[in-house]
Amino acid sequence: MSELKYKRVMLKISGEALAGDKGHGIDTDTVNEICERISIVHKMGAEIAIVVGGGNFWRGRSGKGMDRTTADHMGMLATVINSLGLQDALESRDIPVRVQTAIEMRQIAEPYVRRKAVRHLEKKRIVIFACGMGNPYFSTDTAAALRAAEIDAEIILMAKNVDGVYDSDPSKNVNAVKYDKLSYQEYLNKGLCALDLTAASFCKDNAIPTLVFGLNDPDNIIRAVKGEEIGTTIY
Repeated sequence: MSELKYKRVMLKISGEALAGDKGHGIDTDTVNEICERISIVHKMGAEIAIVVGGGNFWRGRSGKGMDRTTADHMGMLATVINSLGLQDALESRDIPVRVQTAIEMRQIAEPYVRRKAVRHLEKKRIVIFACGMGNPYFSTDTAAALRAAEIDAEIILMAKNVDGVYDSDPSKNVNAVKYDKLSYQEYLNKGLCALDLTAASFCKDNAIPTLVFGLNDPDNIIRAVKGEEIGTTIY
């Protein structure tokens, strides 16, 4: 426990990260690598909540010509698939896990109840929150921010396909500059896009720091919970 900087964390994993090099769907090897590191952090004593995106199957804004609410509901269902995949991989490592969904589907997961989620964490169970906030027009980044506030997480660990926050898209601009630290006000003023602006504004109002880091090296999950200087901290 002495190695940990944070006791209770919200880990946000992008859906695309679970696809690995396939670019779509779930890559079993990638999921196992991620869950192996999560299990290490869990055994170190951290209380871990997870929100996972659904972009490896479906993104609401991809439904061109489709009703936005319908498209977003499809995206919520994609997060359930990913959540069950993470649950299975973690349970195969003898880690107790509970999936809670913002939209009820009792046959496969618990409905979201804040007090129950907190109790699971206190009992050292990992809790995976699926279906985002249960409302269309809100991203899973915003869902992670809301759930982090509700469970009193000390920090949001935002695992991305890029290793931090840059002043421009590093995949398009080789001269893009990476930030080590910046405030939420600076983030909002610059109109950066590593995390949803609604989520950033919510975190600013509720004083929840966010660490954005790359999942290209799954060991970064361990480094992040230990408080090592990786990625970009937004405070």
